[in-house]
Amino acid sequence: MRYKLALFLIGLTASAAVCFSAGGQLPDDLFISPSRLVPTGKAPGMQVKQVKDTPEEKVYAVIFYKGDEVLSGLTDFAIQHKVEDAYFTGIGAVSGGTLAWLDPANKIYHRIPVTGQVEVLSLIGDVATFNGKPIVHMHVVLGKPNGSTIGGHAFELNANPTLEVFMTVNTTPLKKKPDDASGMKVIDPKQ
Repeated sequence: MRYKLALFLIGLTASAAVCFSAGGQLPDDLFISPSRLVPTGKAPGMQVKQVKDTPEEKVYAVIFYKGDEVLSGLTDFAIQHKVEDAYFTGIGAVSGGTLAWLDPANKIYHRIPVTGQVEVLSLIGDVATFNGKPIVHMHVVLGKPNGSTIGGHAFELNANPTLEVFMTVNTTPLKKKPDDASGMKVIDPKQ
């Protein structure tokens, strides 16, 4: 088993080296760029209800239904509600998606495809702005039918039958700045 894993990792490293030496193009089936744009408009069934409104914060229930893509929907929500600082949690189920883990040395995400129906055991994330636009950052742990789990940075989650997110929006804006070492955009508490 270790021999097969070592061969796989050597092959993956070789694939990455070929990609970078060929002009920096990343194959979509293996890697995801940290600067990848989030598609919007892919959660047409998403519904929102405000459940708390105080001078310091607002809390929303953001509900996704079958076929809604969660990252796209949360990005649409953040744009529509002018969110500059928020955190959220969620639970539900999805029929697949795309997760990833960050490789900071190479400034890329390694894609983890998720196929089939899984439970969303834990979804957490935040929203801050970069160049005046909200950036949704979320991680997820998914439960497979056999009880095992898979997790990572969530790039795509396809709700089925529902996914329920509770988002707390704060009044103090948070901004992100580029982190040259990792290629990421990170929250800058000094701004």
